[in-house]
Amino acid sequence: MKQWTGIFGMGSLVVIGLLCTQFAWLTPAKTATDSQRFPQKVNLALRRTVHHLLLKSGDSTSRIQPVQQQNAQVFSIQIDHAFDYGQLPVLLQESFKVHDIQANYDVAVLDCAQGELQLGYNFRDLTEKNEVPCGGRNQPPGCYILQVTFAAPEAASSPITGWWVLALGGLLMGLGYVAWKRSNRSNEVVEMPDTAPIETDRIVLGNSSFEPARQLLHSGEHQYNLTYREAKLLQFFMGHLNQVVERDLILKSVWEDEGIIVGRSVDVFVSRLRKMLQDDPSIRIVAVHGVGYKVEVQNLVRNS
Repeated sequence: MKQWTGIFGMGSLVVIGLLCTQFAWLTPAKTATDSQRFPQKVNLALRRTVHHLLLKSGDSTSRIQPVQQQNAQVFSIQIDHAFDYGQLPVLLQESFKVHDIQANYDVAVLDCAQGELQLGYNFRDLTEKNEVPCGGRNQPPGCYILQVTFAAPEAASSPITGWWVLALGGLLMGLGYVAWKRSNRSNEVVEMPDTAPIETDRIVLGNSSFEPARQLLHSGEHQYNLTYREAKLLQFFMGHLNQVVERDLILKSVWEDEGIIVGRSVDVFVSRLRKMLQDDPSIRIVAVHGVGYKVEVQNLVRNS
């Protein structure tokens, strides 16, 4: 049995490790911050590309138009002057690399007047084939729109799947822990006491005794089941034996903590305790006029 318990525990740990690895793999790599910064990166990359295109055309003064974002994947920028289309792919790819943009994309060059496609390519034409369509074609002077369309990001793994992985991992971890505890417990030597256990939390008062945990009072030949408040008051008195205790302190300790403050309650409950202890001459609850009460006990033994 111990052997199977150990095997199960080790197996649980291995499975948990595999599940944690699987969950980490399912977790999307990109954070929300990365998604929010993506448009800003594209904006900077496109402006950099147009800047270098104009420089290579001998134009260092023309204004670069703002980048327009049509949706989450489509970005465009207007170029008011003719440019060398053959230099566009390399410059654009360099700009994306500078700004750490790794998404797949399509490039389209549209005319400003009609919005018709004039030139275009896919990023794989450059990175894999090293040959861009429409390269070397004549490009008449005019206004153009450089439009980049990024591939939609892959859908993140379902969070439900991730939660199932965590739940299963937690279950196996719990089972492994229980098996481990039982295995250790079986190896422990249980020492039996030589004598019967001593009853705890019992206070002997003169010829009477009080068990706070069970709310039992033994006085003479009688046994009394105390109410919660009677037991609490008697236990309070046990902590102030042979001392004068002010009425306000009794109220605060026994009643006020529960939000109940009744001045006459002290006298009523003290009267009840007196009746229960009347057969024991070694205990007296004495009223101190204008102050409070004093419990006088001739013999006090606390067992633990």
